[in-house]
Amino acid sequence: MASCSVEDVLAKAERDEAEKLKGITVSKELDLEFDPGNLLAFDKNRIDTREFKDSKREDFLRSLARDNTQLLINEIWKLPTERVEEVIVAKLPDPTTLLPREKPAPKPKPPTKWEQFAKLKGIQKKKKTNLVWDEVHKEWKRRWGYKRAKDDTKEWLIEVPVNADPNEDQFAKRNKAKKERVARNEYNRLKNIARAQKIKVPGMGLAPTPQQSKAELAQAVNIAKISTASVGKFQDNLPKEKTPKNTGKKRKFQPLIGDFSSEKQKQLDLLKVMDSKKPRLDITKAVNKQMREEDMESRKKNKKDFGKKGQRGKMSGKGKGKAGGKGKGPKGKGRKPQMKQGKR
Repeated sequence: MASCSVEDVLAKAERDEAEKLKGITVSKELDLEFDPGNLLAFDKNRIDTREFKDSKREDFLRSLARDNTQLLINEIWKLPTERVEEVIVAKLPDPTTLLPREKPAPKPKPPTKWEQFAKLKGIQKKKKTNLVWDEVHKEWKRRWGYKRAKDDTKEWLIEVPVNADPNEDQFAKRNKAKKERVARNEYNRLKNIARAQKIKVPGMGLAPTPQQSKAELAQAVNIAKISTASVGKFQDNLPKEKTPKNTGKKRKFQPLIGDFSSEKQKQLDLLKVMDSKKPRLDITKAVNKQMREEDMESRKKNKKDFGKKGQRGKMSGKGKGKAGGKGKGPKGKGRKPQMKQGKR
């Protein structure tokens, strides 16, 4: 009985192993062509149209896709593998099939200024652990970020340096220095991006240029003048300096809430003008308008008279401008000869 039971167990184990192998073993008339780099498999076997029509199409296509996928996985397992963080990873070779792309392949990023310096000096990047030991709290904490170790911003007491002002706020000074470091790092990051894309990096405020225009110089002078505590009120003008534009007096509007009696009087005056039948006439404005119109009419008249005189003065003929020359009119009616003053 014991021997029979052992044989049965062995036979059952063999059957189970055969079923497992049957699940991963697929037989094809023609071997598939594989491209593991792109995870592709090309099946050139002929499709049995009779079986495709008799059986359900979805079941047939599902079984065909399953067999080909199993063959592709079997091919991947033949590649060299390694364990990365308790996961088995296969090293895929370079792809052999050229696949079309919608967009061109991204270009490699150019090295930053620090990467170029590190390569020149042979500095190698060392990976740091995320946790460090905090001597104050006697526990492991993060190296960066929230609840990090040696966080000086959480200190409730700061020692005042010897050379520092005793009335100076050290906490505000530390926060200001941190904001400046963050802004400087962000500015350097943007400069690296601009340098990699070959873009001119603008300066802070007014960017210096080799040849500044007159308007740019005037703008720079105006900005420097109004940068004082008095906003340029007590700054003297430079010789031959023109007043900048758009710096005149601003319009002053009446307050929304104020003396109601004056506002009432203004409204009554406005209603009185609107209700009166006689139009309100501004004598000064009317006189000035009349004088402008008369000046314009006189100018137009002078222009017309000047054009007519110029046409009359023109003379045609071969003897134009010469003394005693032949003209079209009768003799004696032409231009009189001019005599030189001097000895007779």
